[in-house]
Amino acid sequence: MTNEQKPKQKLGFTIIKDDPTDGHKGFGIGSLSLENVSPVIVDIEEGEARIEIGAMHARSDTERGVKFTTNREDSEGGKPYWLVWVTIDFKEEGPYYAGVTACEMVVNKAKRRGYKILADHVNRMDKSMKRHIMVDFMDDTSKKILADFLSSHNQEMWERSEPKLRVDLGAESPEL
Repeated sequence: MTNEQKPKQKLGFTIIKDDPTDGHKGFGIGSLSLENVSPVIVDIEEGEARIEIGAMHARSDTERGVKFTTNREDSEGGKPYWLVWVTIDFKEEGPYYAGVTACEMVVNKAKRRGYKILADHVNRMDKSMKRHIMVDFMDDTSKKILADFLSSHNQEMWERSEPKLRVDLGAESPEL
């Protein structure tokens, strides 16, 4: 026998499909399911939005090969992006965009440097999963790109979503 101790197992994010409890009362109870969350990258300069699943772990095509810091000067001259966490939920009428939260990101591929605040990205993903809408601080161009993307991706889900989403993205006037 050796006196080596086994390293403690670390509990990371557990991605669980379907019902996390599923009749089983052991490990994983109360874990969050990430299967209904999608990262959408809004490329402001290109005027497009796209789903980049790799962004779930900061490994999207946009982020790959870039060292991120919290200092804006490191990525000076880079392209501005929004990483938007979109959570889909279901109501009686069908699925809808339940949580939509945006995070700022700048990427300078030439310098291989980028700007983002990782804690902000994690907290916004959490807010999205908790069904918050946080997009009103985005610039008008980006709001339109995101609104067009969400409505064209699935018009029915767009229409079933809370009016706050459409109002905050400038696609609908607020009711007085």
